[in-house]
Amino acid sequence: MKIVAFVPIKMNNERLPNKNTKCFDDGTPLIKFILNTLKRITEIDEIYVFCSNPKIKEYLPKGIGYIQRSEILDTPTATPQDIIKEFKSKIDSDIYVVSHATSPFVSHNNISKCINKVLGGEYDSAFTANKIQSLLWKNDKPLNFDASRIPRTQDLTPIYSEVSAAYVFRKEVFEKYNRRIGIKPYICEVSKIESVDIDNFEDFEIANALYMSLLKKEV
Repeated sequence: MKIVAFVPIKMNNERLPNKNTKCFDDGTPLIKFILNTLKRITEIDEIYVFCSNPKIKEYLPKGIGYIQRSEILDTPTATPQDIIKEFKSKIDSDIYVVSHATSPFVSHNNISKCINKVLGGEYDSAFTANKIQSLLWKNDKPLNFDASRIPRTQDLTPIYSEVSAAYVFRKEVFEKYNRRIGIKPYICEVSKIESVDIDNFEDFEIANALYMSLLKKEV
């Protein structure tokens, strides 16, 4: 059973230019966190970075492969399905793991758990997620509770927000449904720190502060 992981990278990010190679205060580029995490996972056979710009190779640790992709996949109209489909056409695998540099703090143990849940056969896919138990509103109305009988937040039915550190799926799941999450996914709940996702400058500053004050000691 071949397992391949890949990290899609776009160099020309709109909201935070060059965010995937932007460095924390100790000089560590963002992209190295997820790559070093993936390298610790023994179930993975091959790891690649999938990027249109060969300059990304300067940031790749030893043992990480590079696959060049079309610049069309850097455009705002490109979808995750488009990216997976092109990568799949270049590298065949039984199980794919799609990870993103913007989720730098998810543990290798949780990604490994996702892989093993799919390998076990009970689930056709798996993904990392943040459990939300908050009083939510939509269009000026309560979304998940009765405002006349406000519940304790711990009694709310959990809602899960995807964390882009890991999407694990069998090849046939993508071929059948054209998506990275199948019809029977395993949801791997991760911690609040692991749920950090970097989209903009403020997100990056928060991640940098967490890393420099707490997480760097553990690396």
